[in-house]
Amino acid sequence: MTPRQHYRITRQTVRASVVALALGVVPAVALTTSAAEAAPSCGITWGSLDRTSRTPSGAASVTNVRSGRHACYDRLVVDVSGQLKGYSVKYVNSVFTEGQGAVVPLRGGARLQVVVMAPDHNVNTGRLTYRPANRAELTNVTAFSTLRQVASAGSFEGQTTIGLGVRARLPYRVFVLAGPDTGSRLVIDVAHRW
Repeated sequence: MTPRQHYRITRQTVRASVVALALGVVPAVALTTSAAEAAPSCGITWGSLDRTSRTPSGAASVTNVRSGRHACYDRLVVDVSGQLKGYSVKYVNSVFTEGQGAVVPLRGGARLQVVVMAPDHNVNTGRLTYRPANRAELTNVTAFSTLRQVASAGSFEGQTTIGLGVRARLPYRVFVLAGPDTGSRLVIDVAHRW
């Protein structure tokens, strides 16, 4: 191919592209997007390392466990009466029951152990403050993207342990919210993807 022929072909290609753009014809490649590109841009930078927090004071007890679905993550909330003394959340090979050490079976490819520094009963009266209908399914996460199961591992010596079955080892964040009233809430968000 001579330089003159190359120039003529290049010029024709440029003209065809300009005409296509002017007519609103866009190449099919530009119209196709992958599922990852179509998903919401979450900008999650949480990571998957252990999270722990302890405060010197607080008298609280677990009153409820609930869950919710969001665009970029699934959420677990542990309601506590009073000020939460602390928590520990981490990925483990197995979650064990409090006081007995039996393995808590959990669905999913990964397991998060959630330890809440609050018992499931009132320490003054001994009455239960949280009595789940099914200890193996504390909350229904059937159609969730990331959470697979939420199970009780029991309460012993002032702390309550919850096993969280997760689809895979994914990034998560943990924080405490005040309220309602004098209570507090431990929140665990697990991302749908990295």
